[in-house]
Amino acid sequence: MKTTLLRQVELIDGTGAPARSADVLLRGDRIARIGQNLPAEADELVDGQGLTLAPGFIDVHTHDDAQVLRDPSMLAKLSQGVSTVITGNCGLSLVPLVTTAPVSPLDLLHTTEFRFPQLDDYARAIAQNPPSVNVGALIGHTSLRATVMPDLSRAASASETEAMGQLLEQALAQGALGLSSGLFYQPAFAADMTEMQALVRVLGRHRGVYVTHIRTEMDGILDAMQEAADTAQAGPVSWIMSHHKCAGPRNWGRSIETLALLERLSKRQDVGTDVYPYGAGSTLLREDLVDGVIDILITRSDPHPEMAGRHLTDIAAEWGCDQVQACRRLMPGGACYFQMREDDVRRVLAHPLSMIGSDGLPHDERPHPRLWGAFARVLAHYCRDEQLLTLPQAIHKMTGLSAARFGLKDRGVLREGAFADLVLLDPQRVQDKATYDKPHQMCEGIERVMVNGQWAFAKGQATGTGAGRFLRR
Repeated sequence: MKTTLLRQVELIDGTGAPARSADVLLRGDRIARIGQNLPAEADELVDGQGLTLAPGFIDVHTHDDAQVLRDPSMLAKLSQGVSTVITGNCGLSLVPLVTTAPVSPLDLLHTTEFRFPQLDDYARAIAQNPPSVNVGALIGHTSLRATVMPDLSRAASASETEAMGQLLEQALAQGALGLSSGLFYQPAFAADMTEMQALVRVLGRHRGVYVTHIRTEMDGILDAMQEAADTAQAGPVSWIMSHHKCAGPRNWGRSIETLALLERLSKRQDVGTDVYPYGAGSTLLREDLVDGVIDILITRSDPHPEMAGRHLTDIAAEWGCDQVQACRRLMPGGACYFQMREDDVRRVLAHPLSMIGSDGLPHDERPHPRLWGAFARVLAHYCRDEQLLTLPQAIHKMTGLSAARFGLKDRGVLREGAFADLVLLDPQRVQDKATYDKPHQMCEGIERVMVNGQWAFAKGQATGTGAGRFLRR
């Protein structure tokens, strides 16, 4: 069994505790010893002087369900220090839907990979061609609806809800981490509390987590948060609010209200939230998000692919129409919406209940820069440069807190006996490079990433070891 000794690292263990100098001995896929001046008796010696050793980062909000199969190197994530991705967010998962023509927004996951009726089938596909990162899976409510309901414009009937519950029960028994929903999107918007609470009661029997893209992040955000929290109470289960934001100019500054509500709710139930470190979101082209005020950058247009990378205002002016009309002509497609204000982003990032998630869309030709830069941006801009967070605080939001929320045993912390998912980084050099104009740019300052005891990233390249595993709850 291979042993590796990392010498004289600044160890940040993922719990939020201060950094300390240490040697770390790895044996196989586990951390064997942590201490001072350990004997240099190992198959591999790594000089960590001047570098920080942290748990591998956990990206709690991804849409990498198909990407881990199509591109197992997962360079966009590895190069940021990510060793584990949580898939199936926003109600969108490959399991259990089987189709060649998924309704929007399920097509965000890529149209050719909906071929897994059971979670075990998906896990088997990952085991047959292991990616470079670990994969934990949520089951999407929209995918359940699309599997059992011929008409998604209404609430589910009692029999349809029961059928969804049986599919969810099966997936949870096979190791799914929980249930996600995306009531913001049309195929799930008609779901009522009866439907959602019935599914959450199934979730409660397995102690899974309920993760939701709430019904609205705009004017009605407080009511939408309350709805999601009350839904989780039916389990009762832990509730995580996806990509916490206050969207649109009328709601700028309201993070004071939303975080206060989250704190009040935390006194009666287990709650959390994830956030990405940018003022723009990214999703499908939707005319209801076009307000004539915020900037909108087109990332994809099926009928007009030549417009990707251009701003909606410029396209509308060129076409001699208003922005809503231009949006309709560009659909279906995707866009970055500059709908948040910086003070709100900062408040959510700094809050003790928040974790870091990229929410990247890997199948966009011109993705939001968060796909390649989210974790490095937190460490570089908000931690080192702005000092909004200390380095141990920032890393806790990427590791120990995330693992605890999602029930990932022996992950997210550096301690003896834990899995050897590690990132070796230079906190003075770490820097995101991806931009809205040039989004496919690898960050700097991440020296090495280890997944289950094998180096998955080193010297700016994925090693191709395929050390990732499917993680079951």
